[in-house]
Amino acid sequence: MPIIEVSGVAVVFLLILAVLVAFVTEVVPNDVTAIGVVAALVVLEPWTGVGARDAISGFANPATVTIIAMYMLSAGVQNTGVVERLGVSLAEFTAGREYRALVATVCTTGPIAGFVNNTPVVAVFIPMVTGLAESSKLSPSKLLLPLSYAAILGGTLTLIGTSTNILASDFARLLIDGRDGIGMFEFTGLGAVLLAVGIAYLLTVGWRLTPARVPVDSDPVSEFDLDDYLTHLYVRPGSAAVGLSVEAFDDAYPEVRILQIRRDGEAYAGPHSDRVIEAGDGVVVHGPLQAVARFREEAKLGKRPRETVTEDTFESAATDGMLAKAVVSEQSPFVGETVGETGLHDYHETSVLAVRRGGELFRTDLADRTLEVGDLLLVRTTPASVRYFTDTGDLVVADERAFDRLADADIDEVAPLSPKTPIAVGVLVGVVALAALDMLPIVIAALAGVVAMVVTGCLTTADAYDAVSWNVIFLLAGVIPLGIALESTGGAAVVSEFLVATDEFLPTVGVMFVLYAVSGLLASVITPVATAVLMIPVGVSTAARLGANEFAFLLAVMFASATSFMTPVGYQTNLMVYGPGGYEFADFLRVGGPLQLLLAVVATAGIAVIWGV
Repeated sequence: MPIIEVSGVAVVFLLILAVLVAFVTEVVPNDVTAIGVVAALVVLEPWTGVGARDAISGFANPATVTIIAMYMLSAGVQNTGVVERLGVSLAEFTAGREYRALVATVCTTGPIAGFVNNTPVVAVFIPMVTGLAESSKLSPSKLLLPLSYAAILGGTLTLIGTSTNILASDFARLLIDGRDGIGMFEFTGLGAVLLAVGIAYLLTVGWRLTPARVPVDSDPVSEFDLDDYLTHLYVRPGSAAVGLSVEAFDDAYPEVRILQIRRDGEAYAGPHSDRVIEAGDGVVVHGPLQAVARFREEAKLGKRPRETVTEDTFESAATDGMLAKAVVSEQSPFVGETVGETGLHDYHETSVLAVRRGGELFRTDLADRTLEVGDLLLVRTTPASVRYFTDTGDLVVADERAFDRLADADIDEVAPLSPKTPIAVGVLVGVVALAALDMLPIVIAALAGVVAMVVTGCLTTADAYDAVSWNVIFLLAGVIPLGIALESTGGAAVVSEFLVATDEFLPTVGVMFVLYAVSGLLASVITPVATAVLMIPVGVSTAARLGANEFAFLLAVMFASATSFMTPVGYQTNLMVYGPGGYEFADFLRVGGPLQLLLAVVATAGIAVIWGV
């Protein structure tokens, strides 16, 4: 092998190692890492063989454009309210029964996720599933993890089910002679088997392994350990607060947040109220003990030691204020901003009382706390703000009790359907049909569908752009040229040699199983998209060296990348339920590990039977 080729392989491997470390440690956001890869590939062009045009080719890749269009199409369907309507209807089916709630959750989510992006589906279902859990006297933890897993499994049903499927289709076109991508329903049969096996697991073994981390009817104050951060005070006659509006009084003491004023059995939400404070008023405040002590002394307030603050403090009296839990989603504009920079307090009358991130709980210096994807916030907010967050997707409100305040039991008010529902659903069906019948390439059909939704008023251009997870798009566009470098320098062939070596003591189907297992582990640590980009060339190269079916090996990587259950960071929906379910990292290993192994066996066997090896 020439020296320049060996050097090129070494450089690409070192770059991949650096990228993997960056993805795992998240020293910078993954999409930023991916864009850095683009620059590094061009700087190192003598070794990587990737010039400027190839380095930015990911942005013009059909898979990238298709994924953008599918985000927009999913938003158009989402705006109709049809998914939310279905979620509300589940309550009638469950009738308060535990196991029926689980069946309704997994059997509904999976099929929907085959056609609509699973992230917004899970976002809509989180509060609904929490409501099902409460009505069934069941811990929400028992349903939220199965919800995420069912949504992931649903992505294996169709070509548009997940971004890794679309990416694999483009790799099939580029790497396999005679292949023009993957058909819309070409692997639906095996996907349906995996969904059925996964659901059977979740309804039996998974049900027993899933822990009940969040107690039934848990009080958020206790759940977030805020007993020492919420205090009930009262206004003495000589207090500096007398005669001031709640808002003016709150602004004078930035270390402490006034959440509620209580008077004669009635409650008034703060801190944005213009109501004038009177002597004898009760004041519910949030802040560290030392700050509250200074506040009491300076404002001459008294403390009511026998009155503890609980969720009932905010719910027992009629007021516009409420406690709610909310998740910072991947599409939230608040990602990367501090709590103070979000404007939640100033513009949305929402006070952040605590932030849970995995096993960490933050209750102090919240204004300077930078928000990350998956953070669970406990907020004091209003019904209007809840509706705003729900409509915009800025936050995923994960507490069904917040929704109970928005409307009565009339399903048409709780989950109204848009008059555009038939049009939006029809457009999505049309896109699927055009691609399935090979009348148009999937990328063109999807773009035409977006235009149709905008023209018919199902989707505004602003909503279309907001629906796209641009960090995923930049991640995808950044790692695609890394796959090009891996292939062009011979790096994929080098890795495949190690897999080929296992052919000495394993049958070909066994080699494919090893490929599947390695890809699945990678997808659980880095991202499914990055795994597909790096491992599909390796899989195709391995098959070529073994004289095996290249398409079968490509499918193995595709299914493995799309079904990562073992960590909360392996898939976006896992991260979304991490906080609301109160899960520990080990819970994903305990429940998702056996499922991932089971599907590896079933998928490998299924590929071998259907497509041959």
